[in-house]
Amino acid sequence: MSNDIRNIEPKAVWKNFADLNAVPRASKKEERVIAFIVNFGKKLGLETIIDTVQNVIIKKPATKGMENRKKIVMQSHLDMVHQKNNDTVFDFDNEGIKMYIDGDWVRAEGTTLGADNGLGVASIMAILESNDIQHPAIEALFTIDEETGMTGAMGLEAGYLTGDILLNLDTEDDDEIGVGCAGGVDVTATKKYVIESISKNSSAFKITVKGLQGGHSGMDIIKGLGNANKLMNRILFAISDTIQISEIDGGSLRNAIPRESNAIIATQDEKGLKVAFEKISKEIHNEFDSIEKELKILISKTETPNSALSKSDQKTLINTIYGAHNGVFRMSPDIEDLVETSNNIARVIVKDGVIKIGCLTRSSVESGKWNMANTLKSVFELGGFNVEFSGSYPGWKPNPNSAILKVMSNLYEKMFNEKPNILACHAGLECGLLGTHYPEMDMISFGPTIKGAHSPDERASISSTQKYWKFLLETLKNIPEKN
Repeated sequence: MSNDIRNIEPKAVWKNFADLNAVPRASKKEERVIAFIVNFGKKLGLETIIDTVQNVIIKKPATKGMENRKKIVMQSHLDMVHQKNNDTVFDFDNEGIKMYIDGDWVRAEGTTLGADNGLGVASIMAILESNDIQHPAIEALFTIDEETGMTGAMGLEAGYLTGDILLNLDTEDDDEIGVGCAGGVDVTATKKYVIESISKNSSAFKITVKGLQGGHSGMDIIKGLGNANKLMNRILFAISDTIQISEIDGGSLRNAIPRESNAIIATQDEKGLKVAFEKISKEIHNEFDSIEKELKILISKTETPNSALSKSDQKTLINTIYGAHNGVFRMSPDIEDLVETSNNIARVIVKDGVIKIGCLTRSSVESGKWNMANTLKSVFELGGFNVEFSGSYPGWKPNPNSAILKVMSNLYEKMFNEKPNILACHAGLECGLLGTHYPEMDMISFGPTIKGAHSPDERASISSTQKYWKFLLETLKNIPEKN
């Protein structure tokens, strides 16, 4: 099916995307894709640099007649979110993404597609290898580990880049020009619990929540989608009088809204359990029926475990997760329809005497980020948890006087007979961090339409990619002259 992908226009982009998607590239496991990009640059005979944190920089001179234009940095991240459907058999460490065409969309077979940010990477590759595209001098910056810590952008040191303008190719709607984004911080709560024996004559059950849409914990948080960890906690709360909790395993990555959760419980009251379970399942389905049509809440008998949480720790766990905020916390009072602050309860693990809860808090206002983080910390500490903050990164403050914004917004309107949506987003783009290292650099973000990022429903629009590519090429032709 990859050959079909390669024949989509613009072939220069989709060919490189197919090559890229053949390389496993999970966050923090980017050794192979780094080598792939380094080899790509060296084969072209271009200056290729690996910095101290393994970002790759490839430099290409201006084409004839463009030497007097401002130098640009074209930037995308190499890593991708690895998510798959529960029933999909796939080895992300060793297999390339299996793609197919579905009408106007390119999709993957039961996994994330990697269009975030693979189409940006492929676009830059197409520019670098081209012989007939007009452009000023380029510094192509391929960052690592954007999805789970932004360590590439965070670790990039001043002095590697000399560009005047940064084009970040990581926005996911083709009618948008990004001028700002949210910052974030990981909030992790851990606690040891008292282990007790399962009561005699108990039966054990596995409870499963699955089929949720999931999605990007920044861009999709406003949709009010189901969070598997919060839904599982509601179920456990409703049946808590009749059960002992042995294990919980819910969610996966911090930047993905959790789609699935599993819990192992034991009970001496099967009848009471089933009555309470059916009641809460019906309530949840009724609430989410219009937006989570594939939601499944299942219960099945399983082998009886050896141990469970103490009753006291079980109550504390359920009450703490119930009290911890998930979803939109505050909308921006200044920008219409922009989420200012949110939290995603991304991961819940209860096993072997330890509870671990992982969250990603986002905000476009730095004080708002820490307010949300401290709100969570207060709830967790009331439950006796130890709380750590890590991976904090700043937001990207909009610059209303951006010269490249003026150029691109005028160009967009001229090309497509409509004004672009100039906005900030609730995702965490690398521009905020890059701006701390290069504060004088003029930055903008744009890209093709991608839906369902960070979930197996991720898909990239073919027609939108064609539109975006034309816009990118015209932007390169219209980069202002040096002062």
